[in-house]
Amino acid sequence: MPAARVEQAPAKINLTLRVIARRCDGYHDIESLVAFAGVGDTVSFTPGGHLALLVRGPAAAACGSIADNLVLKTVCALVDRVGGLKLGRFLLSKRLPVAAGLGGGSSDAAAALRLLARVNRLARDDPRLMQAARATGADVPVCLDPRPRLMRGIGDILSDPLPLPPLSLTLVNPGVMLATRNVFASLRVVRPPKARFGWQGERTGLVDALAASGNDLEEPAIRLAPVVGEVLAALRASPGCRIARMSGSGATCFGLFERAGAASAAARLLRAEHPSWWVRATRLVEPRTQQLSSIG
Repeated sequence: MPAARVEQAPAKINLTLRVIARRCDGYHDIESLVAFAGVGDTVSFTPGGHLALLVRGPAAAACGSIADNLVLKTVCALVDRVGGLKLGRFLLSKRLPVAAGLGGGSSDAAAALRLLARVNRLARDDPRLMQAARATGADVPVCLDPRPRLMRGIGDILSDPLPLPPLSLTLVNPGVMLATRNVFASLRVVRPPKARFGWQGERTGLVDALAASGNDLEEPAIRLAPVVGEVLAALRASPGCRIARMSGSGATCFGLFERAGAASAAARLLRAEHPSWWVRATRLVEPRTQQLSSIG
């Protein structure tokens, strides 16, 4: 299949997540520093014929009904906005755990939009792409052009791309699915931060800024799934781990390391001690310079 018809769907990592306020519509305003990792799913597209989606891969069974998949939802949203759109068959290779705080479904949907844009000769900044992304889900807009950004509002307010330095990390998911709505419902107190996240661009400054921040959804997630606390404790005990934190609404957690070797060593040890956990050593990098791991 031509490379132009294959898109990587990298895992979205919430390096920070502050819940600012509960909105009158039931959603929450947040502030989150988002980056993307060198592991993820893959979406391919064969133009021609009717719209179809096939899902395969180690996490395919957990994806649920094809009809409810965000790839189809976002394609239909774009069809509503672009007349005569050339459609075809999508193949989703699902490697990321589902309902895991990694934005897997949103990244898949964004990858499908990028594929349709290329095949249909839509400009990358065509506003209809972002409209379809917003109509699909709160995390899809930030995944449409997957580069590090500050995400605010319900995910609809995005900063310009940030020059995030490459960082090594270990991702761990204990095999527990957490629904975002349940985690937010378990959030007892919303304490707006005194100041917005600040960082000047250097590696050391980023780690310090991250250490001074956090994820407000960790506590409610641990109440719902105590194993999240076990994962965080295991990461913090790993030699060389600077920061251990949950991503998004969980249950995936990450440990940041100064060296790639330390992240890999931590991953090997965690796999040996917890063979049922999903564990990956990777890096935070921009997708245009990365290759996603082929290990599912």
